[in-house]
Amino acid sequence: VQLQASGGGLVQPGGSLRLSCVASRSIFNIGGMGWYRQTPGKQRELVADISSGGRTNYGDSVKGRFTISRDNAKNTVYLQMNSLKPEDTAVYYCYGVWDGYHYWGQGTLVTVSS
Repeated sequence: VQLQASGGGLVQPGGSLRLSCVASRSIFNIGGMGWYRQTPGKQRELVADISSGGRTNYGDSVKGRFTISRDNAKNTVYLQMNSLKPEDTAVYYCYGVWDGYHYWGQGTLVTVSS
């Protein structure tokens, strides 16, 4: 399974970005998909995940600002990021769980800076 993440870039504080993660395999009934992020010197942090049934879960630092969603027809998971802060700067990685195994995308860099 291959996951292709995109949508990162440079944005000013308070701005918005939408990340996309396209899977090479159907996401209709998988174990779950989501996003983590990582910055140098810090542990990887859960951003958000979404179950096959559509139940969502968010990291405390992004609650109320980020929204995860999925389009099964397009094998794609999205992460809408609003009210971005400099501390959201990180490489964002998407993942998916097929047959109990985690697959990871290559990461997309989000930089929040004025």
